[in-house]
Amino acid sequence: MTENASRPATGARRPYLIVNPRSGGGKASRFRIAERARAFGAQVFLIDHSLPQDLAAVARRAVDDGADLLGVAGGDGTQALVAEVAAESGLPFVVVPVGTRNHFAMDLGLDREDPSAALEALTDGVELRVDLGYAGERAFVNNVSFGAYAALVQDPAYREDKIGTMVRILPEFLARHQGPELVVRAGLLTVDRPDAVLVSNNPYQIDDPAGLDRRAQLDSGLLGVLAARAETPAETAARLRSGQMHGLARLATPDDVVIHADAPVVPVGLDGEAVTLRTPVRCRISPRTLRVWVPRHRPGVARMGWQPPGWAVIQRAASLVGRSRGRHTD
Repeated sequence: MTENASRPATGARRPYLIVNPRSGGGKASRFRIAERARAFGAQVFLIDHSLPQDLAAVARRAVDDGADLLGVAGGDGTQALVAEVAAESGLPFVVVPVGTRNHFAMDLGLDREDPSAALEALTDGVELRVDLGYAGERAFVNNVSFGAYAALVQDPAYREDKIGTMVRILPEFLARHQGPELVVRAGLLTVDRPDAVLVSNNPYQIDDPAGLDRRAQLDSGLLGVLAARAETPAETAARLRSGQMHGLARLATPDDVVIHADAPVVPVGLDGEAVTLRTPVRCRISPRTLRVWVPRHRPGVARMGWQPPGWAVIQRAASLVGRSRGRHTD
């Protein structure tokens, strides 16, 4: 990411880390995150998946008990829940990337190959001020999706293989998705009846409605908006091959983005988590509201024009879908 003015992070006296032992296929256990965090002086809360967990409530109790830093070792959805509490409490926030994709960590430049390196922020770090997105009252660190994209997130296979699932069924979802009719309004822009909408916390570098690309900034104060429509899977595939990414509208805006629907509630993908929100859904950006502590030295510097792993696979799959649909329609 493009660095904003960073400042040295003074050591937290009572850091509190929430650890998801299942995230990323058990990365937290393999990298001994809990043990290493305790060695840095952190209190650790291990998520017990056999019990119902309200992680926002866990984080708020930690703040009430005197925690002066909140952190998460988990995926983007868990990060967002605790980041919201950190922002509202004015506390610094630490990201330990043990999830599957760790998109937020990637844009922060963190080492996703060695997630334990993120713990160095507790003793030798710098503070970045980054934006936080909100959909209704729910915070998101990456993006919130509606329509076909949200339906894709609801698919059980998506959790285990996000890229593979998207490649396999995205064209079909866009062309055949049946759900509430949507209307998107952002400033002077109105998009009627898109099949899919993605609102991101800062715009992605290229037209990427799958949310696979990097964001050049996390502190621009802008929401990214992508609204898409497709008539047939073959058309979707053709647009994928040509690089158009089947986007009917692309916008970066400081304005609120409001998603209207002809239903009282809509399924939503919130940082990859399947949730339901009441309509209309008002998305907004809260500029530089999140104090993120990161290690002083980080390997991941965003590069303009970078293409994410699996992009060539996506384009090849789109080509196959297009040829297949073309044969059926001859």
